[in-house]
Amino acid sequence: MLNFEIQKELCTRCGLCVADCPAMIIAMENGFPAIAPEKEATCYKCQHCLTICPTGAVSILGLKPSGSRPLAGHFPDPAKLETLIKGRRSVRRYKDENLEPELLQRLLDVAWHAPTGMNTRQVLFTVVDDREKMSLLREDVMSGLSRLVRENALPVGMEFYANFIRMWDESRLDIIFRGAPHLLIASVPKSVASPLPDCLIAMSYFELFAQANGVGTVWNGLLKWAINDLLPEFRQRLGIPDDHTIGYAMVFGKPAVHFARTAQHGPALINRFKG
Repeated sequence: MLNFEIQKELCTRCGLCVADCPAMIIAMENGFPAIAPEKEATCYKCQHCLTICPTGAVSILGLKPSGSRPLAGHFPDPAKLETLIKGRRSVRRYKDENLEPELLQRLLDVAWHAPTGMNTRQVLFTVVDDREKMSLLREDVMSGLSRLVRENALPVGMEFYANFIRMWDESRLDIIFRGAPHLLIASVPKSVASPLPDCLIAMSYFELFAQANGVGTVWNGLLKWAINDLLPEFRQRLGIPDDHTIGYAMVFGKPAVHFARTAQHGPALINRFKG
């Protein structure tokens, strides 16, 4: 059941929810918006109807307008958002401290609002939320990689991991985990419409919101390869379902380094259609 409900005393019959429904299943009946029972199964559950109603007359999926935040006057200043995007840096030095649980939960909840193909919303965030757990995982992954090096079992093209293990063994220099206290992996069922883009979009949302909250991040291809390709047994240990595609891995935490200004890239590479 969609529980599509209209507070008739608030509804102005403007038709915005009808016009904006991507599934085109809302119609005016007896002067008010309604969804026929036989069309409910084709609802995208996108909540466009809930969010577009100017008077807060629409409820759906058991969700009421009072549970949403108003948009007017609450979007970030464009110049500050530009600074955030241009000032975002990969952080490779971290404090040996956990994030506050409330902040970590908020980062994940906000990032999960990222768009997904066909609004499937199947992105799974696998998180290491404690630095001691991260330390154990780090030791075991490094041990597994060391075994591959000793057995000369690194795949062609991955031989460079031997240098990382040598630096770890000789001086505890952590090139793979970067000493971060936390790890985020985004995965999605292989059966969804766009598994890899869904993961990458969600992680991009996570990164920007994290850095806006003073949390450092770094996209970690080395760790993703280690877990997904070199030591796939760690997928099961982390609880990532077998039928999931891992989009990427990211380590994060309180930064031990702070940057003073934006980088200077560009101009953008642009190919304009000439008709």
